[in-house]
Amino acid sequence: MIVPGWMRWTRRSLTAAGATLALAAGLLVGTASTSQAAAQGPCDIYAAGGTPCVAAHSTTRALYAAYNGSLYQVKRSSDSAVLNIGVLSAGGYANAAAQDSFCAGTSCVITVVYDQSGKGNNLTQAPGGGEAGGPDTLANAYAAPITVGGHEAYGVYVAAGTGYRDDSTSGIATGDAAEGIYAVFDGTHYNGGCCFDYGNAETSNNNTGNGHMEAVYFGNIKVWGYGTGNGPWVMADLENGLYSGVNAGYNAGNPTVSSRFLTAVVKGGPNQWAIRSGNAQSGSLSTSYSGARPAGYNPMHKEGAILLGIGGDNSKGSAGTFYEGVMTSGYPSDATENAVQANITAAGYSTSTAAAGTLTPGSRISLRATTACCTSDYVRHDDSDSQVVISAISSASTATDKADATWIVRAGLANSSCLSFESANDPGQYLRHSNFQLYLVGTDNSTLFAQDATFCPQTGHNGQGYSFQSVNYTTKYLRHYNYTVYLASDGGSNAWDSATSWSDDSSWLVAQPWG
Repeated sequence: MIVPGWMRWTRRSLTAAGATLALAAGLLVGTASTSQAAAQGPCDIYAAGGTPCVAAHSTTRALYAAYNGSLYQVKRSSDSAVLNIGVLSAGGYANAAAQDSFCAGTSCVITVVYDQSGKGNNLTQAPGGGEAGGPDTLANAYAAPITVGGHEAYGVYVAAGTGYRDDSTSGIATGDAAEGIYAVFDGTHYNGGCCFDYGNAETSNNNTGNGHMEAVYFGNIKVWGYGTGNGPWVMADLENGLYSGVNAGYNAGNPTVSSRFLTAVVKGGPNQWAIRSGNAQSGSLSTSYSGARPAGYNPMHKEGAILLGIGGDNSKGSAGTFYEGVMTSGYPSDATENAVQANITAAGYSTSTAAAGTLTPGSRISLRATTACCTSDYVRHDDSDSQVVISAISSASTATDKADATWIVRAGLANSSCLSFESANDPGQYLRHSNFQLYLVGTDNSTLFAQDATFCPQTGHNGQGYSFQSVNYTTKYLRHYNYTVYLASDGGSNAWDSATSWSDDSSWLVAQPWG
């Protein structure tokens, strides 16, 4: 999709009795235990509805009941070795423990998201395109931890500059042929950049005109289209336009969505298309639009490439997190999609959690200073800027102040044996040092960011709590100085390296979270 210079998307009926029975069985999946592999996967349900999957991507679970292959591949930074991550059992959940073991003591990126449909439509590192050069960056394999059905799993965390693509596909809709697309996203991770897409795009990585794309878009950009409220919205990237409905610009039927886990659907056929969405943890799908194509988009000219996290011309200013998605041959019925939604909610998507107040990844914590002056002070960010400071927090503090002093422990982005700290109220924003001062910054999936945002806990220098060693400056630790948090050594050229009170200032107690 071309971006402005200042910144740089016949309903089928079910007539066969067998298909109807299969869809009913799909709906019953919603009552199954989430600790077991599903009796049907989304692609089994689509096949029963006469619209089989021609691409099926997930880093969290199998999308067919019989699938027992690889979900994705990771590459570790220490030696560039790769490992395919499969499922715990046929039709089951990702074997995230294999990733944890393979990546221990180093960092990993996701290099391939495998196609489970058998058509070989694997997503790999996107090349450059007409809007931006490449290759694009790869997602940090630890940046999007969750649980599914009670099992640890990881999503594909897309920061600006990250993108995946397959320009040589098999079975994907071209021209005006009908197709369906759904994806499960993190509904709290988005931005106003172009364009966090999953779906059908140009094979040349260039903008080749109206109707040459058909992809699910999620975010709050308003340049081409938008809905009610402030966003984010589920829209369709049809090339040269993100459409929230039949009209360019505003469409009142497209609501702001706010689910932590979001099911987003776009489907299209000859002069017919629809947008649907729902909470991926519970409930049904709602339809934002269903009807004729926008002016200038009938017929469509789809080309059949697949992309994730970028626009058709490799516009890559977007952000988002992907967990699973498929593309079908044919226009799925609402009944089929409703059965798929029931399957998704039964899968048991949930945030990765651990006992609060511990350094276990997934735990929510607050970090309290131990220096005599400041034992009521906690590490926090301030919405007025990106600096990280310490300030007094108490039961009388505002809800905002308490949330600003709350962090989610994550496996270290640069070394999974160490830790990173994600803001509890600004998802995707991490503690990161720059010029030895600590800031709250969104990851860009770069190696440098991962290193700057990773800290290794040690016994507190003053015998209390913990001291947090920088993974890339091993003589420096998190330290408060004049109520600002720095990366400091015990003596050095910077004012914050002062040996005075260094042991106390660089020791922290891990406390129960304020927010």
